[in-house]
Amino acid sequence: MNSNSNSEAFYMKLRAQLYETNTWPAEYLYKFIVKSEVRKIAEIEGIFNNMGAVINTIESKNGKYTSVSINVLLRDPDAVIEKYKEVTEKVEGVISL
Repeated sequence: MNSNSNSEAFYMKLRAQLYETNTWPAEYLYKFIVKSEVRKIAEIEGIFNNMGAVINTIESKNGKYTSVSINVLLRDPDAVIEKYKEVTEKVEGVISL
């Protein structure tokens, strides 16, 4: 199975879980880990720009990585997945939690 098939299966499972556990629209909390580079953090923040998102960043103890937490109101699980895909496509080396 290739990684694209794995990611599609992951997103299908996530979509089902989100429908089961939330009433939509709902607030969703994203967590990403990225190397502590201003450009990468700005790219993530830009993806959620003009959405009313609350964004918090915390640098790791050694300063090598930054955790980016984003709390945003979304219309449905498809919107959640759309943003995950956008971040992973646009920000190199990002880790989604």
